[in-house]
Amino acid sequence: MSTLTGIILASLFGGVLSITVAAAFAMSARAEWVPLLVSYAIGALLGAAFLEILPHAFELTKSIQNTAATILFGILMFFVLEKLVLWRHCHADHCEAHVPAHSHANDHGRSGLMIMVGDTFHNFVDGIIIAAAFLADFRIGVTTALAIIAHEIPQEVGDFLILLHSGYSKKQAFLLNLLSSIATVVGGVLAYFMLQSMHDWIPFCLAIAAASMIYVAVADLIPGLHKRPELLVTLQQAILIGLGIGSIWLTEALLGGHA
Repeated sequence: MSTLTGIILASLFGGVLSITVAAAFAMSARAEWVPLLVSYAIGALLGAAFLEILPHAFELTKSIQNTAATILFGILMFFVLEKLVLWRHCHADHCEAHVPAHSHANDHGRSGLMIMVGDTFHNFVDGIIIAAAFLADFRIGVTTALAIIAHEIPQEVGDFLILLHSGYSKKQAFLLNLLSSIATVVGGVLAYFMLQSMHDWIPFCLAIAAASMIYVAVADLIPGLHKRPELLVTLQQAILIGLGIGSIWLTEALLGGHA
């Protein structure tokens, strides 16, 4: 098997497998569980951003300041993107600004859209990492692909829950995640042919991916938790956020940071 074939198969199989396993878990959750499980998704997003993606970006970058500036730019970019989505709904006579504050309606796909943008960047970088490992050694490439699959599962569960929370159907959530996973193959193939010239871009792609996760968690999802200020509910939310962070930390620890 050629190195390029190995990269394509590992990238394609890795994306499909991690999404399928995550979907099986997320889609088996009852509808009434979704608001609570959003707390887990918040933890998974913040854990992935701060424990895995950003440390990796800062490790690879030649300029921590430029990478930090990219995170700031990414947060601003997702703020503007969200505003554009809101503007579109307002011009469709369904402006979210007119929704009562106590409404429990979903967010009309805003969080899901931004998560998919960020996840696509992340998958693209995964493809580059897989290609680099295969170019170093075929066995290292296989091991790295398996590590990325295992590492992606907790985050993909969070992505599914956010898409469901945003009003997407289970089928739409699965197809969107599957479409996003194609970026892994694209990143792998491009890296195979252009690895040296693309290597310097990896930290900035990671920074954009982290920015999307931070923005969605802090700006879109956490405010929704404040609609339920009861002590017991708050305790449940805090525990689930902790579990989301813990699942990322545990996976990272077990894999020895290879993902």
